[in-house]
Amino acid sequence: MPEFPWVTVYCEAIEQHFGGQPLRRVRIRSPFVLRTVEPGLAEIEGRVLTSVERLGKRIVLGFDNDIFLVIHLMIAGRLRSKAPGANPDRKNGLAAFDWDHGTIVFTEVSKKKRASIHLVRGREAIAPFDKGGLEVMDATLEQFAQRLEENHTIKRSLTDPHHFSGIGNAYSDEILHRARVSPVKWTTRLTPDEIERLFEATRSVMLEWTQRHRDSIKGGFPDKVSAFHKQMAVHGKFKKPCPDCGTEVQRIRYAENECNYCPRCQTEGKLLADRAMSRLLKKDWPRTIEELETRRK
Repeated sequence: MPEFPWVTVYCEAIEQHFGGQPLRRVRIRSPFVLRTVEPGLAEIEGRVLTSVERLGKRIVLGFDNDIFLVIHLMIAGRLRSKAPGANPDRKNGLAAFDWDHGTIVFTEVSKKKRASIHLVRGREAIAPFDKGGLEVMDATLEQFAQRLEENHTIKRSLTDPHHFSGIGNAYSDEILHRARVSPVKWTTRLTPDEIERLFEATRSVMLEWTQRHRDSIKGGFPDKVSAFHKQMAVHGKFKKPCPDCGTEVQRIRYAENECNYCPRCQTEGKLLADRAMSRLLKKDWPRTIEELETRRK
């Protein structure tokens, strides 16, 4: 799912290419993507795009008649800039937004159609989409620490939209690795030093990757939006060497996600239990990097 960095760059690109222009037409290919019936889409056709904002992982487009279009990309949703009048792909196309100088095509490459469009009247109607997560880039260390007072694993807290805004699976891996904190450590057991490292790592990772994505599109429109990048330290790098210590990156798999971490940098050499493999191997599950390396030899 596109997180803070990519959603920020999406917003900037939409503003740059279509801000101040009238939206000529909206074409819905998948009826399930539009989750509201009033106001109708006809009310934003011909209206000028006056604002583009990020709300967590959502994109909010505001028009000059005080109507807002809220887009949630979910895991597999993407926006692509095409030539004027371009048709959405028959298999993956959800909708198309036509402007004078181009068309934004909304796609979702997934059998589970989760991406959505909501149309609401008035800024106050956007409030229900705000999960209340802290915007770390605008927060103080004290505010950040307060969001960690409820006892969860730090990985869960970082990715919970009610606690923190815009952080998902991919960048939480990078944040935890940079802060040298175990993903399964309980928030109430974090030391003041660890909280400060997490705060600084969150801000630096988000700023760094937002700028990387800006640089990658070179003033154009995001086209290759992915949660996996060669420059990442641990996310998607299972069995690859940690860039800091060379230790093989490990993972925990759960539901549709996985958590990637360096056992040397983050867990004092301990291997975290993976629900699938540790239950399968039981007593044969290696507890440390040393045990894993010995068994391989």
